[in-house]
Amino acid sequence: MKKFKEIFKYIYHIGTKFRQELSRFPILYAFIGSVGVVLIWRGVWHIADDMKMSGSMSLVLGVFISIASGLFVSFFVGDKIIIAGIKHEKRTDEKTEEEIKQEEDTLVLIEKDLKYIKNELK
Repeated sequence: MKKFKEIFKYIYHIGTKFRQELSRFPILYAFIGSVGVVLIWRGVWHIADDMKMSGSMSLVLGVFISIASGLFVSFFVGDKIIIAGIKHEKRTDEKTEEEIKQEEDTLVLIEKDLKYIKNELK
């Protein structure tokens, strides 16, 4: 078990360095990440085929796993949409130009306040 932890820690360290380098090249980073996702899906697909899993069984199992892991709603709907619904906020396409401008002005003021606080803390 200890050996596994050491191996995992080493792989994580290498991954961190790799992510730091890739973050400077976002398009390459996105491409490599998308290849990884596609290969994962391909592997899952082939395993399901090898197990002679039907389409309906795949659907039921996939939904169950997604709901149990808490990813179903956040992946297919999105956290921002859920939070906006809870707060009864308007979607961006429902807002008037004046409301959007007002939000931008508020964000600018918040940014100025944060800069002031940061300078005061120094």
